[in-house]
Order: sequence, then C-alpha cells, then structure tokens
Amino acid sequence: MGKKKKLRIAIQGIAASFHEVAALTYFDSAIETVECLTFHKLCETLLHDQADFAVMAIENSIAGSILPNYFLLQEYHFSIVGEVYLPIHMNLLTLPGVKLEEIKTIESHPMAIRQCADFLNRLDGVEIRESDDTAFSAKRVQELKLKNTAAIASELAAKRFGLQVLEKRIETNKKNFTRFLILSKKEKKDSGTNKASLCFEVANEVGSLAEALMTLKANSINLSKIQSIPIIGKPSQYSIHIDVEWKRKKDYDNAMRLVLRQVRNLNVLGEYKKAKIEYR
Repeated sequence: MGKKKKLRIAIQGIAASFHEVAALTYFDSAIETVECLTFHKLCETLLHDQADFAVMAIENSIAGSILPNYFLLQEYHFSIVGEVYLPIHMNLLTLPGVKLEEIKTIESHPMAIRQCADFLNRLDGVEIRESDDTAFSAKRVQELKLKNTAAIASELAAKRFGLQVLEKRIETNKKNFTRFLILSKKEKKDSGTNKASLCFEVANEVGSLAEALMTLKANSINLSKIQSIPIIGKPSQYSIHIDVEWKRKKDYDNAMRLVLRQVRNLNVLGEYKKAKIEYR
C-alpha cells in the first residue's frame, strides 16, 4: 500500500509563519505547505492547482480587517470551506545572547507590527521596518547574523531558526487572535454548516441596506460581521460583505430567498462550520 498523498496547503509567508500554524491547526492530516510571500501569489497558486487549499488571514482582533484580501476574494471567486481562529502571541526574537539595549532595528509583517504598537512605542531610537512575513524576518536575522536586529514572530519561528525569545507576548492585547479562511476552488457540501460569508450591493437609497439586514433578523439569522468595500470605478458605491450564523438551516435558506429580492449581485462566498475561539 502506498503512502497517502499529503494535502498541499498554500500559505502566506514561509514555514513557521502564523499561516502555517493555522494550516496545521485546521487540517488533521499531514500537510505539505506551499510558501507564498504575498496574498496575490497565494491566490495564483490555488488558481493554477499548485495547492489543494489556501489559508488566508482575513482579520485580527487588534489590527482589524485585512481589506486587500476582501478584494482578492471578489476577484478570484474561491469558495470559503472553513475558518480557524488562531490565538496570536507575538515574541521579540534575536540571535542568542543579544540584549534589548543592543537592538537598533525591529522588523516584521505590517500586521504584526500593528498588533505590538504599545510595546514598540515604548522603545527609543529603534527603527521599525516592515517585511513580507514574520517568519521570513526571523529567518533573515538568523541567516545574516544580524546582532542589532530583532524580529517579531512566533515561538515556532524561534525554534525553527535557533533564535532566542528576548521578550515574550509583546502583543498589545493578550487575547489577540487572527481569523483565517480556508479557501478552495471547489464548493464543499457539508450538512453541518452553520455559518456563511456573503457579499452583495444595495441601492444608494435610504433604508436599502437596513431592509436586507432586518430580513436576516426576522428569520433568526445572526449577523456576526459586516464590512463595506469600495467598488472600483464606481464612486460612493460599495460591496457589502457579511458573515451570518444560524441554528436552523431552513431559516437561513428562507432568508436567502428573501434577501435575493432586496439586493443586487448576491454572491455566497462559502457556507461552512463556525470555528471556536479558544484563548490560550
């Protein structure tokens, strides 16, 4: 009997990034991560069947929504088949033996930097530099032997690249988490779904959005997130992205039939199981 083929999971960043941690958390079976330094590359990798699934961060509890990724969801039309909420603990990583007062530069992904704003604002005379990925920053410190540079990344990155954790859990809020979407080119049929991500447009008229939202309420559908995205080339017009949850699928189905008459260009981005938020 041959070995079962590993699922190929596209991640933004390199091995030991938070995207890889999210992928390992979501998929029970052994996986092969496909490294992509940008979210655009991540989408292209999935589009051209170089991966079976993709893991994409969509929001953080401190830094907020990752708006460019909403545009990518609209552009590529992938199906959201799952989600994972990952507790994010940021750490300041350096070469072994380096002290805090020796640090002249700190680098990491822009979202990681935003999540550690309070800690970074307390430092004097330290340059903050943005990079493509948290783990990539850690790897760079190790490979180039940068004694005066620290990276903000995970403990997994510290172990992977042989760095010391100079300061642990430097994120501003200790209940920090990032929500990741699991994307596929194919829809996943699952009878246990209780959450969906939708996008649509409404007329620029008084009460047009409220009417659709009241339909959801009347059918016992919980609105867990709403995000407006500008429509390129159409000033003052927006695409509305919402996440909805339900206890009874028939309530959701009925609500969708009614909302379909109230909005324009309704697109179901995915129906999937709601993930739990577990702080650690």
